[in-house]
Amino acid sequence: MPILGPVSLVDCAVFVVFLLPQLFTQAGTYAVLVVVVKVLPFLLFQLPSKLIYERYRLPETEQSPFCQNATLFQDIVIRCVRYAFAFIPASIGRVFFSKRVALPFFRWRLLRHGYLSSPIRYSEVKRYDFTGLWIAPEPEKEPDVIIFYCHGGGFSMGSTYFYLEFLIAWLTCLKDRGYKNPACFALEYTLVPDATWPTQFEQTRAAFNFLRNSFKEGGAKKIVVSGDSAGATLVLSLLLQPGAIGAQSGFEKDDSPALAVLLSPWTHLVSELNQNTPSDYLNKDSLELYASQYAGKLCRTDGIVSPGRSLGRWKNASPTDGFRVIYGAEEVFAPGITETVKHMERDGAFVTKHAEPAGIHAWPVVNLFLGESREERLKGVQRMTDYIAKSSLKPRKN
Repeated sequence: MPILGPVSLVDCAVFVVFLLPQLFTQAGTYAVLVVVVKVLPFLLFQLPSKLIYERYRLPETEQSPFCQNATLFQDIVIRCVRYAFAFIPASIGRVFFSKRVALPFFRWRLLRHGYLSSPIRYSEVKRYDFTGLWIAPEPEKEPDVIIFYCHGGGFSMGSTYFYLEFLIAWLTCLKDRGYKNPACFALEYTLVPDATWPTQFEQTRAAFNFLRNSFKEGGAKKIVVSGDSAGATLVLSLLLQPGAIGAQSGFEKDDSPALAVLLSPWTHLVSELNQNTPSDYLNKDSLELYASQYAGKLCRTDGIVSPGRSLGRWKNASPTDGFRVIYGAEEVFAPGITETVKHMERDGAFVTKHAEPAGIHAWPVVNLFLGESREERLKGVQRMTDYIAKSSLKPRKN
C-alpha cells in the first residue's frame, strides 16, 4: 500500500473530534475539567510566548538542536507533547492512544487518502494469556518474516492501534524490499495501574512462545523482536530472563529470535543517566513515577526489570543476528542507551547502534507522523527495514 501522507491540521481537528467524547467517557467529567483548567494558561500564554522567544528571538546557536531543525508545526506539536507528558496524568494521556480514539483516526487517515479499508489487513488475536493484532498482506499464508512488536507509553499509555499506521508502513517497506508476506504481531499488554510487573512480561513471553510455535517453517528464526521505549524494555526483559525462551541460561539454538530492532529503549527505569533535555518531550520525574508504578523498588535494582543494569548476560541473551538500536542523540534516554550498548559489546554480543543527530525519543515513529517529505517520514522505517534485509532474514530470490 502507498505510504499515507503527513498529518495535517485537518487531521488534528478530526483527532480532537474523536478524542473529546472519549475523554469524558473514559476519564470522567471532573478529571477532564481539572486538566482543561490547568492546560488553558499553557496554551494561551506559555506556549506562544516561549515559542516566539526560543524560535525567533534567540540566536540559532542558543536554540535546542531539535528547534533548529524542526518546522513550526513540528515544534508546536512537540512542545505540547512535552507539557502533556510532564503535567497531565497518565489516566488522561492513555485516552489519547486508546483504541476508541486511535482506530477511528486511522480509518479517517485511510479515507482521506482514498482507501475504504486498509490494503494490509489486520485482525485481533485474543487468548487467555495475551492479546494483540495480527497484521499481514496475506494473513492466511505463511509469512517469510515476522515482527513481534511491543509498543511504548511508559507502561501506562499506548495501544497497538495507535501504532497501526507505523507498523503497516514498516510492512509496506519490507514488501517493497522483496519480502512476499511480511507480517507483524503487535502485543496489547495490560497497562499500569490495571496490572503491574510481572504481568506485562508474562504476556510478552506468552505471545513470543505462541508465535515461534505457530508456523511450519523457521519458527523463532523468522522472528524479529522489536519495540519502542517501554515496549523495547519488555523485549530486553524477555531476552535477558533465564528460561523465558527455552534454556535456563540464555537460548537454546532453535529458540532464539533472528534479530532485535529496538527504538529508544528505556534501559534504566530509574537512574541519574536519564536527564531532561531542551529538545526531548520526555520528562524524568514522570518517567520515575511510571517506573515505580510498574515495578516498585525492583525498577531501581533488578537487571531484568531494568535491563540496563544487567551485566555479563548479553551474549547469551542475544538473538542470532544480534541487536540493532536506534535512538535520538537529544533524548532523555541517550546516556543510558549508550552505556547499555557498551555492556552488550563487552559481554560479546553483536550490536549496531544509530544515534540520530538532533533526534528525539522514538524519532522513527514521530517522523512518520510529523515529517514533511516522504524521505524524512520514512528515514527511520527504512533504516529498520535495512537492518532486517541485511540479516539472515534477507528476502529470498524466487
